[in-house]
Formats: sequence, structure tokens, C-alpha cells
Amino acid sequence: MQQNKGLDKSQMISFSVLCLVLFGFMFYFQNKQQKEDTAKAEQQKTEQVKSAVKPTQASNINSNITPGAIQTANIANNELKIEFSSLGGQVSKVELVKYKAYNQKTDVADLPLYLITKNNSNYGFQFKDKTGKVINTKDLVFTPTINGSVATMTANLNGAAIHFVYTLNNNPKAELKDQYTLDFKVRTQGLANISSDNKADFIWNYNVRNVEKGRAQEQSHSEFSYAFNNYKDYDYDGRTEMEEAEETLNWIGVKQQFFSSVIESKTGFTQSKGNQETLEEGEYLKKLNFEGFVQMQGSELNQDFTWYFMPLDLPLLKSYDKNFDEILPLGWSFIGAMNRYFFMPMYNFIAGWGLTAGWVILLMTIIVKLILSPIMYKQHKLSAMMRVIRPEIDEANAKFKDADPMKKQQATMEIYRKAGVNQMAGCLPALVQIPIFYALFRFFPNFIDLRGQGFWFAKDLTAYDDLIKLPFNVPFLGEHLSVFAIACTVVILIYTVMTSGNMQQPQQEGMPNMKVLMYIFPITFLFFLNTSASGLSWYYFVSNAINILIILVIKYLILDEKKIHAQIQANKEKPKTESKFQKRMREMMEKAQEQQKSQGQQKSNKK
Repeated sequence: MQQNKGLDKSQMISFSVLCLVLFGFMFYFQNKQQKEDTAKAEQQKTEQVKSAVKPTQASNINSNITPGAIQTANIANNELKIEFSSLGGQVSKVELVKYKAYNQKTDVADLPLYLITKNNSNYGFQFKDKTGKVINTKDLVFTPTINGSVATMTANLNGAAIHFVYTLNNNPKAELKDQYTLDFKVRTQGLANISSDNKADFIWNYNVRNVEKGRAQEQSHSEFSYAFNNYKDYDYDGRTEMEEAEETLNWIGVKQQFFSSVIESKTGFTQSKGNQETLEEGEYLKKLNFEGFVQMQGSELNQDFTWYFMPLDLPLLKSYDKNFDEILPLGWSFIGAMNRYFFMPMYNFIAGWGLTAGWVILLMTIIVKLILSPIMYKQHKLSAMMRVIRPEIDEANAKFKDADPMKKQQATMEIYRKAGVNQMAGCLPALVQIPIFYALFRFFPNFIDLRGQGFWFAKDLTAYDDLIKLPFNVPFLGEHLSVFAIACTVVILIYTVMTSGNMQQPQQEGMPNMKVLMYIFPITFLFFLNTSASGLSWYYFVSNAINILIILVIKYLILDEKKIHAQIQANKEKPKTESKFQKRMREMMEKAQEQQKSQGQQKSNKK
């Protein structure tokens, strides 16, 4: 059999489609945050005053408050420990009891996980008194009273009483969703005597704490999230500013990688706006500021709210029936459905056998490959058919070497048609694997069941493994090398060598060297995987190792090129009918040829 010395059209099409999309995904997600931060920094230098949420300056009612005068009160249940501060009557500490935060010193998650602590969150209601002075409840000193699981914070303001009543369900038999819920009622008496406002401005400032390994990844997953239209619609905002002047928000939340703090208003927030700022270093990842209005009744502020401090666990989020499950960024449309109804159930089913996370991922990979094996078989059969007809393609190229390129293309397509080769079939495997790639890109860093699950040298499959420490920072790599990412890159290189051996060097000047491009791609993939979830790298290592095995099995045990050659000869004897695509391509080429002839005749006539 003559060795293939030309570039298969199907390989060219498949590679082009795959490269364009995957390169786009890689550079988009790798550099998205960096570009946003750079643009944001420039914008803040020139428009900081304009872009920030700027409520009217409140009067300093308690300017003489000393730290010793601030009291705290605590309530707790099986899931949450909550502390309240007498300054502002607000939640000052929230600990999720059954979860731990990452400790950079020990490289494991062994610290208490606080969503709120050290004044990283403050909120209050702002309104004007009848003299025009601005009052914000976060500046008032409240008196705490604890009665079982109810914390009542009371403040007096010029004869008016403001009560914040917080209730936590501490019944151990209560549903799990209720144990992550903090009921929050605001009641006032006599406020109408000192204020004539008909709405209050709710202001919430929140600094996202770094609780996961992998600052950049967690930072990119931190953003505003909110629901409107009676909980039916959901949106998020990872940009510098958010503004919803027309919508009434049912709830507003700050989403982190695996946890979220949400406040719900029973009457909704109107004229909502906010901004956020990325922090490059330190304990916090982002600063987020929110402002929205709530209605007052007869200048009295009597409103019901609910705080939710919860892990982003899909069954838990869905149990609330408030569109919370949209907070979990599993991907849009078909991508999200693939994660919700295929990858997550499959993981949970296999994990139910008692296997550790790494082996569950291995079995998941095998199952996916088995499902895709018919497509891979067709792809490799197509490649074998292309190798068989390569001598005819080379002969046609030589025959029309100095002729019109359109004639050469027509001759090539005629050979494909007679042999029964569908060039577009080579695109199918690439097109099928693109949504799978993106779904898994969303799955591994957001599936809370994988959080803290180690495998071999990776201590957490939702973060990168950093077994190899670097003494300096390498652009796009950081200060480590991921072993899983390196292993994945190696098997992709081996797979590339096996599938690109028949590619020839470009014969025309200016044509790209496809071999070089195909070898560069796995190297660039290393930069992407090095800071991604190690579970993703492990999946693609196994996936490409199986690809190599499948190629060997198909090539040496399944496909017989002599039989394929006989099949092609038989195809040539059969009467051929053009497909709609082939007919359209032929008509386009014939039309192009006619136009070229017409243009050539016109030039000859002018001479």
C-alpha cells in the first residue's frame, strides 16, 4: 500500500473546526479575567467617582462609639453558626459548620469556613428624616436579645424604635433547606414621626473571602446573581457594574465558587444597581456593592426578608423552588442539561459503589468513550478510506497541477463521490466533543461533591495539583507545574503523532505547516490545564489514553484496508446519486467557472 503523502480533507476540516473552537475557549477563559481586570483598573483611574455605588452620606449618629460598647449575640443549628453585632444590628459572622476552608500553610482544607467575618459584610437601610439628614441603620447601636433561636436587635432613634428580628430553625429534624435559612423581619414604631420617605435604600457591601485553593479560579467564579419576574428569570453579573433599573429583584446574592450568600425580599428590590472590584492579593478576592430600594408603608419600615447562607449543592438549591439552582454555573442550554442530567447523575451513581472520586472519573471517561466509539470508528474508517484513494488524489493533483484550481477541486470531489467518501463526516467527532469539553470545563470546578476529594498527589480534584513547585512565577503557568496537566499533555502529543503521521509538508508558499500546528496545540493546552481543576486534567488524560488504545484496536484488529479497497472499487461500480450538499457544491463550482471564463473573455476582448 502506498503511504499517504497528502493532507486528508476530512482531517483538515476536523482539525480546523476543533482548533478554532478549543483555542477560542482556552484563550477566552484563560485571559478573560486578566483582560477584565486590566480594563477595569484603567477605568477606575479615570471614572472611579462615577462608577461606584454612592449612596448619600449618612449622618454620623454614633460618632463616639467605642469598640467595647459593641456587643455580639449568637444563635446556631446543625448547619450554621451565626453571630450578630449590636453595631447596625446586622449579621457579623456566618460559619458553615460542616465545611472547611483551604489553609495555604497546610495545603489542606482544615480551617473553619466563614462566609462572613472580620467586617467583610455590612448592610443597612438608609432613609431621610424630616430635616433632610440621611440615616443608615448600620450606624445605629442596637440592643441584642436572645430567646432560643430568635435574636431581636432593637435600636432607638429620636423616639422611634427599630427592630430587626432574626429567626434560625434549630430543629434537628427540620428539612436541610430550612437549616441554611435565616428569617429576617424589620419592624418599626414611630418612624413616621421623624421620616416622610416612602421607600428605604438597602445597601449591602460584601468582600468575597478566599476559601478555596486556586485564587484565580475562585475569583472568576465570584459574582452577583439575582432573580426577577417572580423568580422565573435569572441573571448574573461578573462585570464591573450591574444595573437593573426596570426589574424588581426577588433576591440578590453573592456567588462564590461553592457557596453563596443571598438575601430575599418578599416585596422585591427596585432600581437595583451595583459594582464590583477585583482584588489582586490578600484575604479577599472581590469587593461587591449593592443598592436597591424597598417600600415603606406610611413611612414605617415593615418588611420581611430571608437570608440564605448555603453550599451550591444542586439538589439543595432546587429544593427551595426559587430559581437558586441557576446560581450553579453548569453552562447554558444543552451544556447545562448535559451536566444536570448526565454527568452529575452518572457520577453519583458510580460513587454509590463506594469508589473514590478519581476512580469514579475514570469509569465516567470509559462510559463516555464507549458511547462515542461508533463515531470514532466511522472517523478512523474514513481516514483509512482516504489513505486508500490517496494515489488517485495525488494523480489528480499532478494532472491538474498547472490548471485552474477549480478544476483540480472538481476532480478531487469526483474521486470522493465515486469512492463513496463523505468529507464532512470527519467533522462529526470534533463537533460532538466540543459540547462535552465545555460541559466538563463547567462540571469539575463547580461540582461540590468533588470539593476536597483527593486522588493520588492531587489533594482536591476541583483545584490544580501543585506537586512540582517552581522557584519563580512563569507567565500563564504560575509558580507550579501540575502533574496531571503534564501527563495529559504527553498523551495528547502521542495521540497527535499517531494521527498526523500521514500529513505532508505544505507545497505552496504561505500555506501553514499543519504538523507544526498540531504539535503546538497540546503544548498550549498545558498552559490552560495547569491552573484548572485537576479532575479535568485527569479526565482528559484517561480520555486521550483511551483514544490511543481505540486507534490501535481499530487499526490492527478491526479495519482491513484490503477490504476497504475492495469496498471502494465496488462503490465505484454502483450508480451514484448526488446528495443535496454535493449538488450545491457542484453547481457553485460550475457557476464560479463560468464567471471566470466570462471575465477572461472580457479581458481578451479589451486587449
